[in-house]
Amino acid sequence: MEAVRKTQSLEAETLAQAFVSARLKGLSLPEFPGALPADLAEAYAVQDVAIALWPDEVAGWKIGKIPPEHAVKLGAVSLAGPVFHKDVRRFAPDKTVEYGIYMGGFAAVEAEFMFEIGEDAPPGKTSWTTAEAVAIVKRMICGVENAGSPLSTINVVGPRAVVSDFGNNNGLIVGPEVPDWCERDMSELVCETFIDGKSVGKGSAANVAGGPVEPLRFVAELCAKRGLPLKAGMLITTGAITGIHDVGPGQIARVEFKGFGAIQCTAIPLPVRS
Repeated sequence: MEAVRKTQSLEAETLAQAFVSARLKGLSLPEFPGALPADLAEAYAVQDVAIALWPDEVAGWKIGKIPPEHAVKLGAVSLAGPVFHKDVRRFAPDKTVEYGIYMGGFAAVEAEFMFEIGEDAPPGKTSWTTAEAVAIVKRMICGVENAGSPLSTINVVGPRAVVSDFGNNNGLIVGPEVPDWCERDMSELVCETFIDGKSVGKGSAANVAGGPVEPLRFVAELCAKRGLPLKAGMLITTGAITGIHDVGPGQIARVEFKGFGAIQCTAIPLPVRS
């Protein structure tokens, strides 16, 4: 059994180093760089190693939906990945935010309703209800996830690959606040995504299974069990509201949040990072 654990640890280290190296150099990967983790536990082990290798601090977490065809086998409906401080950008009205993409890799934008955490999660608390999760929220924010990976086929390979590579996240754009969000009907929180002026998707916060608070509860519990409890100031995405929309260099994405404003961003080749 000890030999098996050592082998799994070496495999996690190898995969994490491959993804981190490609991300830091702004390179693409032609294929998944090794044996695919057998389950989500092994995939999160890869992610944990990669977080330790990455030269930045975790600023939050993205939540993604696991497709139904994988959910039963993996025993989960959601997955998570870290967001890092240097990859968090702030919008400005009537301005276009630039963000980097891996040339030859995967790149997409996702409209999101996000939560900012207002206080540290209690130490050692590994079981969460939705009410307890809401209690540590400071505010709800409109935002955009810049999904991205050096691996162009990451979503085709599936959730175990997504988890292994930081949840297929490459940053967030923080937009306007949603005031009094707790008192609102989630179906009224509507947004629409445009790529180069063409509408590619529309939806509401009610599109998220269980509402946006359930992903928050999920990540609070998942991170606590990994020894990574949520901290004040962290940003938590709650799932793609209008879909996952592929983008290429130079394309302009605009997400309009009804009643709150819009975020506009454009993709540029990702430079070498340090």
